[in-house]
Amino acid sequence: MSDKQISNDTLKLMSNCLRFMSLDAVEKAKSGHPGMPMGMSDVATVLFSKFIKIFPQDPEWPNRDRFILSAGHGSMLLYSINYFLGYQDMKIDEIKNFRQLNSITAGHPEYGHAKGIETTTGPLGQGLANAVGMAISQKLFNKRFGSNIIDHYTYVIVGDGCLMEGISHEAIDLAGHLKLNKLIVFWDDNGISIDGDTQLATSTNQIQRFKSCGWEVFTVDGHNFEEIENIINLARKSKYPSLIACKTKIGYGSPNFQGTSKVHGAPLGENEIKLTRTNLNWNYPPFSYPNEALNAWKTISDNSKEIYNNWTENINKSDLKKNFYDALNLSLSENLYNELKNYSEEIKKEKPKIATRKSSQLALEIINKNTDLLIGGSADLTGSNLTLTKDMKVISPDNFEGNYIHYGVREHAMASIMNGISLYGGRIPYGGTFLVFSDYMRGGMRLSSLMKLNVIYVLSHDSIGLGEDGPTHQPIEHLSMLRATPNTLVFRPADGVEVNESWELALKSTSTPSILALSRQSVPTLRNEKVNENLSSKGAYIIYGNIKNRDLTFLSSGSELSIALEAAKELEQDGISVVVVSMPCWELFEEQPNDYIQSILGEKPKIAIEASISFGWDKWLSKNDIFIGMKSFGASAPANDLYNFFNITKEEIVNKSKALLE
Repeated sequence: MSDKQISNDTLKLMSNCLRFMSLDAVEKAKSGHPGMPMGMSDVATVLFSKFIKIFPQDPEWPNRDRFILSAGHGSMLLYSINYFLGYQDMKIDEIKNFRQLNSITAGHPEYGHAKGIETTTGPLGQGLANAVGMAISQKLFNKRFGSNIIDHYTYVIVGDGCLMEGISHEAIDLAGHLKLNKLIVFWDDNGISIDGDTQLATSTNQIQRFKSCGWEVFTVDGHNFEEIENIINLARKSKYPSLIACKTKIGYGSPNFQGTSKVHGAPLGENEIKLTRTNLNWNYPPFSYPNEALNAWKTISDNSKEIYNNWTENINKSDLKKNFYDALNLSLSENLYNELKNYSEEIKKEKPKIATRKSSQLALEIINKNTDLLIGGSADLTGSNLTLTKDMKVISPDNFEGNYIHYGVREHAMASIMNGISLYGGRIPYGGTFLVFSDYMRGGMRLSSLMKLNVIYVLSHDSIGLGEDGPTHQPIEHLSMLRATPNTLVFRPADGVEVNESWELALKSTSTPSILALSRQSVPTLRNEKVNENLSSKGAYIIYGNIKNRDLTFLSSGSELSIALEAAKELEQDGISVVVVSMPCWELFEEQPNDYIQSILGEKPKIAIEASISFGWDKWLSKNDIFIGMKSFGASAPANDLYNFFNITKEEIVNKSKALLE
């Protein structure tokens, strides 16, 4: 039992503070979701008043408990908690400005907008998967640095909608497998979704589902303070991740809307709020609260100060202090990048013909030898993505000394778990699957971009070049989709040198996720220049030809660049001067000065060559320029046959070039 004794009367006042701040803010905004905060205020009050280890004066304290509101539509619950806890940036004016332009109190919690928001939630189920990533990180740090430095819990509130989303099963399945015992999930079991009773759409027995995935499961009356406290105590002692099914009433206290979908996603209205105040004996006007409750909330922060100071003393005395903060700061040595450059010089000399996925693995061998700050993984395609290197150790339920995760066939959860690992800090996560299966993890990838996280996606089998697996596995529109995503770097390297450069840039890009689109088939080494500069850092550069007398410009990326070079050399025999531009990263190219961009593109006719659809290439092409690539889905056949069938060949480029210049 917790020794933080607070009377039920005080807990009720504290809970009603959360309840009424939430519904009053929603009412003022004329927009929002009051039902969930009203229903879960009692659970949240017990959790924060008796268990949560948090210090708002230092919101980034590494040993704080993490609190994730996966049911992000109930954002006012989180904002209300943070206001009463005393987070310095969560002022009453921000609460009153809920859902308004430039407010830190956005409609759904936005990571980086305000302190105490651990992740961006809103797309249901994402926060749950993020929390699994954080719980994995907690285990890793605890194993490495000991309980004196890292020993905390990750708490999550999920709703019925979170548990309907497919990502929830992927996440809880892996969490149960890994026995993440410091992960505690509160299910707001109110039986109501936006459309109405959840029985309209589901009959799933969530209790049995979680049990089958290796979780310990508890049930509790979500409005009974003693029961809630007792069950949390039991969950904290479990050897397994815990689900606490909280039977609650959505819109608790509303005489006419409680327990109905009417209170889910719309303000109660002035009359119903007045009735709710009467029903709950709340005699305070909007945004006014009793001193007893305010003092009780403040005490939570005060009580955490001693814990925080003890931890600070422990870390300052520890021999591991430097290593700990080096890890948190992701301090990568310059030697790592020098080793990559040295390896690039070897590649230029040896000129191997290998797949860029293999080049990526060789680059990772160097990276992982020079740092222990990466954590890799794959969605059951380790042998295809080549994401595992020789010295890496696999994480298992009984071993958290490793740095590689077998995510299983769980692409969506993998992306979101990696987001959680990145948010936790101390590791740069990378995870592999086929490029085509970015479809399955799009939600998590988009949030990587939105939250500005350094997450790296190793996406192999990047074109029809994968061959016989056919159109279900051949990405066609995917590069366009990913390039269209704001704040994302999409690298499609053409050879081992560009792979090394892409990895360097991905590691250094601390505020964007990066995608490495890699070939299954072998490609020749194309780079032989003597410069030590990372040419890929500008996004595009001239790999062949003389800009002073160019007749034509080829733009290409990845495995098609070698075909473009072959065509350029053949055209030269006919007196046609071609400049070939490698474009490994459009996003970095766009960031360059206009004079550089124009010097690369030139004024002469252009042909773009890429085994994808043309969407997006119009950014670099003029009206009469040509795109050679895919106009349909792929087919099942050997790679060379497919390139011939779809006319992505040297001959096609040569013929189109001559026609363009006529």
